[in-house]
Amino acid sequence: MFKKLIATFMVMILSGCGYNTLQSGDENIKAAWAEVLNQYQRRADLVPNLVNVVKGYAAHEKDVLTEVTEARARVGAMQATPDLVNDEEAFSKFIAAQGQMTSAISRLLLVAENYPQLKADGLFRDLQAQLEGTENRITVARNRYIDAVKEYNITVRSFPSNLTAMMFGHKTKPSFTVENEQAIAQPPKVDFGTPAPVGAPAN
Repeated sequence: MFKKLIATFMVMILSGCGYNTLQSGDENIKAAWAEVLNQYQRRADLVPNLVNVVKGYAAHEKDVLTEVTEARARVGAMQATPDLVNDEEAFSKFIAAQGQMTSAISRLLLVAENYPQLKADGLFRDLQAQLEGTENRITVARNRYIDAVKEYNITVRSFPSNLTAMMFGHKTKPSFTVENEQAIAQPPKVDFGTPAPVGAPAN
């Protein structure tokens, strides 16, 4: 009975000092980050098909095609695990690599402007639509992660929950900085409007 009372008392103290809030916040971050990773992976999975379609019409655009392929390889070589949010340096490298991927895809899509037949290709336009939807989901998932980290970090830094955080080893989580947010906040433009007639002269 005495042990139960002590256990109940400890739960009340920990709850009052933010223990439960820290646990809940940590789980929210894990869930939000998992969705970010899921959408980034979805985008990476679209890239090979996109490159192959573009290559079919613009094989001589080697620099752009190589840039996209290498950007995807860099992203794929990184260990994108849930624990990434506990390593600020690794997190920053991962986000930087995703920013490079965004830039490379943007340049690849820009190249397509010079190839009316490519723009009119049904598979290419389908990939555009999928990519646009994925970029939108990335933005939503990223914003949810940012909000989850903000709430958690406030708890970690605020008194008296900061004492509980120190006691149980809870530290602030990395979020998107101003620099890397600017690098990836603008999704690639994928809307080319009405496809040009096949055989029409390039712009």
